Amino acid sequence: MPINKETVLNTNALDVVLVQLVSVDDWRVNIARVEHLVRQACEQYPADLIVLPENAMSFGARAQQQLARDPDEVLRTLAELAQRYGTYLVTGSVPLQTRDDGTATDGRLRSASLVFGPRGELCARYDKIHLFDVNVDDAQGGYRESETFEPGNTPRVFPVRNWLCGMSICYDLRFAELYRLLTEQGSELIIVPSAFTAVTGEAHWEPLLRARAIENQCYVLAANQGGQHSPQRKTWGRSMVIDPWGRVIAQCGEGEHIVRARLERAVLEKVRSDMPVHSHRRLV
Repeated sequence: MPINKETVLNTNALDVVLVQLVSVDDWRVNIARVEHLVRQACEQYPADLIVLPENAMSFGARAQQQLARDPDEVLRTLAELAQRYGTYLVTGSVPLQTRDDGTATDGRLRSASLVFGPRGELCARYDKIHLFDVNVDDAQGGYRESETFEPGNTPRVFPVRNWLCGMSICYDLRFAELYRLLTEQGSELIIVPSAFTAVTGEAHWEPLLRARAIENQCYVLAANQGGQHSPQRKTWGRSMVIDPWGRVIAQCGEGEHIVRARLERAVLEKVRSDMPVHSHRRLV
């Protein structure tokens, strides 16, 4: 039965859930795991906002290209899931053949993070701006995301029960200017659906997330992939929620997990009031 939280709406707090996965190529397997974990999370403690990791529905370039050719069923299923639990659902990232304005891409895909609302409606879309073209000292050796994906170019902020939420995806985390722009647009929390590799995650995952929270004085919600996807590909996991002071208030390890947290507007307002760094900026 759908859960109607409108009658108990508290705009000074936001209950959030991060879903950590170890996604495979087949979206049907992945969506079944998502449905199980979301049901487990929401039946006792309904969530205002649920965040899935990057590549939640398909992992690997070939699987993403196959899904992008016919994404309607998976998108409909995700929309129905949001409606069933009366929540906002961030899909992590889904491969699409069109840009956010409806035009066709240059032949590559877009890595799109979609937000479905409590009535199953599409509320927002963000296309990943920064693409992961790097060499990593792991079994894969190198990643060339731009061979499969076309970059987006538009930051996105959307409302969740009177909170403003900024959108990003994985490698975006390394570009502080995007997060500063999202904060200037009013973001009180920023989501980071990710598939951080085990090597880069061990070195940089938590330090970067805490830095983005501290410098922007906002909550950061980081849902990561967390395990061995293939002999070449392993992700770091450790999904976490960080408060505006940079404290990790909820986290997990590797594997499939649910991470729950309550965001308090009073915490955000106190941090920003006690140390008003945004009004102290001298260089723009």
